[in-house]
Amino acid sequence: MNNSSITAIGVYHPYGKIDNAFFESRLDTTDEWIRERTGIESRYFVAADEYTGDMCVNAALDMKKKFNVDFEDVDFIIVASMTPDQTIPNVASQVQTRLGIRNTGAVDICTACSGFCYGLIMAKGLIASGAYRKVLVFGADSMSRAVDFNDRNTCILFGDAAGCVLVESGDENDLFESISGTDGSMGKDLYLSSCKTSINGSEISADGKIHQNGRAVYKWAVTTLSEGLGNLAARNGISLDDVDCFLPHSANYRMLEAVFKNLGIPMSKCIDSVRKYGNTSAASIPMAWYEGLLSGRIRPGDSLMLMGFGAGFTYAGICLRNMLDWSRVAE
Repeated sequence: MNNSSITAIGVYHPYGKIDNAFFESRLDTTDEWIRERTGIESRYFVAADEYTGDMCVNAALDMKKKFNVDFEDVDFIIVASMTPDQTIPNVASQVQTRLGIRNTGAVDICTACSGFCYGLIMAKGLIASGAYRKVLVFGADSMSRAVDFNDRNTCILFGDAAGCVLVESGDENDLFESISGTDGSMGKDLYLSSCKTSINGSEISADGKIHQNGRAVYKWAVTTLSEGLGNLAARNGISLDDVDCFLPHSANYRMLEAVFKNLGIPMSKCIDSVRKYGNTSAASIPMAWYEGLLSGRIRPGDSLMLMGFGAGFTYAGICLRNMLDWSRVAE
């Protein structure tokens, strides 16, 4: 079996910074209300002519600049996104041509906020099969294009961003055991539809906007993350105390505080991206990873536990060893 390791990372967020004050003049809300309930201080929105594929390309170019990566021999591209530029062609194929990669497979996956972890699990499997050696995995979403700005409880949460990592085969194995699961019966509690007007027999609004039952989503997410972290640790034969840093999906900082308090894990071990970037869906984990590297909180050799959870309802997690060394990154 071929081993795999993550050898480079890149991220991108749009230039349009949106502070909480943006919503104060549009909705019955305040900066204090948003911070108190979510911890979110700001987020970034794409420009009118900027899309998910553009952010993916810019994240890859950031990776190339920082880690001196050559994309020529990348042989598979995975883009996790619930907000593709269009249904077909897929985003991955557009990334392929814009980066000038000649011989590569290209696939999009749609598991919302758990997408990046699903992409890593797939990349590990592709390399383990011996058929592929170098896989680009993206998590990217333009959430501002999908929210209803009249829905106070939803639109304040989301932001736009893209992150990517390069998974390569090698002598050492740094991607360990994973878990994944689904509860499709709750599909009606978090959805985005443009055509079908029912899910599992329940009527929905097919208006192309995100709809969520906040209470149901919050309860499921807290339970899933709490149990999932413990199950993932057991799957890897370790305790939660053995983990250096946790990178859960950044949906709501207050939710993360509740989960880590219940588990008895100090928040200093939890690295988030939600306070600075909002909920960026599939991009939230690579954005947090990048921030952890930049701040020095994540160091070479650290054990990381990633856990994504979101619409579907889907979840996925993986343990890995961080081999990215920020001290060697090109300025």
